[in-house]
Amino acid sequence: MPGMWWVVGAVAVLGLLSAYLIWTSGRVQRLQVRADSAARALDAHLLRRAAAAAVLAEQRYGVELYAAARIALDAAPEEREAAENDLTRQLRAVRLDPDDQACAAVIAASRRLALARQVHTDLVRDARSARGRPVVRLFRMGRGREWPRYFDVDDPTLAPHADVTTG
Repeated sequence: MPGMWWVVGAVAVLGLLSAYLIWTSGRVQRLQVRADSAARALDAHLLRRAAAAAVLAEQRYGVELYAAARIALDAAPEEREAAENDLTRQLRAVRLDPDDQACAAVIAASRRLALARQVHTDLVRDARSARGRPVVRLFRMGRGREWPRYFDVDDPTLAPHADVTTG
């Protein structure tokens, strides 16, 4: 009968180890899905900002801003970071009036983009950290999916330039 306790103990250890591996695999997959969703949300916010910038450029700021917005809208995935950084530089060079509806739309889109970028960066960091753990690499729990990638873009937050008059 004493040999039976070893068997029960071994089965319990294997059960706990299996539960841990299943939980870890599920966590890796959930983090990967969340990082993919955040990448799609970031892409949507990038498109909204570029579209708002194109509308603003058509209304008042001209060719350079419009060209940067169109390039950002039409950029291929491998050229996207450079196009978005160029659009951010063009938007910073423009004097934005928060009272103008088109300027307010660009400012709001930029703020939402900054938040989406931060969420994306955090989720990518967490997913990469989970996939880099030795147990995950040993059992290849992340196979079948690419490693999540950071989107390196300048801080898109724009500060409005309101004309302040003293009276």
